[in-house]
Amino acid sequence: MRGYVEMFKLGKTYDTLKGPVVIVEDFDLNLEKGEYVALLGHSGCGKSTVLTMVAGLNPITTGGVAIDGREIDGPGPDRGVVFQSPCLMPWMTALDNVMLGVNQVYSHATKKERRELASYYLNMVGLGSSLNKRSKDLSQGMQQRVGIARAFALRPKMLLLDEPFGMLDSLTRMELQEILLEILMRDKVTTVMVTHDVDEALFMSDRVVMMTNGPRAKVGAIFSLPFDRPRIRADVLDHPEYYHYRGRMIQFLEEQDHKKLKEQVSQREEARSESDTTEEPQPATV
Repeated sequence: MRGYVEMFKLGKTYDTLKGPVVIVEDFDLNLEKGEYVALLGHSGCGKSTVLTMVAGLNPITTGGVAIDGREIDGPGPDRGVVFQSPCLMPWMTALDNVMLGVNQVYSHATKKERRELASYYLNMVGLGSSLNKRSKDLSQGMQQRVGIARAFALRPKMLLLDEPFGMLDSLTRMELQEILLEILMRDKVTTVMVTHDVDEALFMSDRVVMMTNGPRAKVGAIFSLPFDRPRIRADVLDHPEYYHYRGRMIQFLEEQDHKKLKEQVSQREEARSESDTTEEPQPATV
């Protein structure tokens, strides 16, 4: 099945002193236009590796990624990225930080048009009164709002979120989740989000893609969620299938934990066995 975004046989291998290590292998996933997909899995399973390959920030070892029928070959303004840390220029204002990308992508527009575009998205994330504040004077939550506005202001075909709310307190996280979903509903941007949070994935996503443990991580399960949009948190929590899907996702993660534990035990036993066979016999004592 073809999709607006196609990830086909996507793989990443790193060379190490002990030889090549395969982090992600045969990762296949298609997204429809405007769909919101969460990548969920344990730390180190390769979620961010997949995201950075799609962003063009990490060279692809095998397979490829196509967006709107065109295979990517590096980073581009068709993909907006929001990281866990917003990575702003601390001496620049909120508006100037957003204008950095806008000036590059929309160099053909007038200065007024570019400024209006940046101001529009800063207002959308609730920073209309803080346009001229330097980013170093903003709270962490406000800085992340600037990062979100900066990504949307590029009018990307695809939005890539790498745990964008991971460093925020719970109230700020919930507020930004709802702001982000509101903008996504309006702009219909196809989105992939990396998260460790099962409840966040359930609230925000159309589908949740569960990744197996690394190395050689791949798609382990996909859950299509029945919750209507626009999302209202109370309605999602009260949905009769919410805890059914939540339980299945947690069960998948627990199964991955058990597999990892068994592999660790097996590796220790193999190492002990090799040590016993190579140990030199001691001379007999009289």
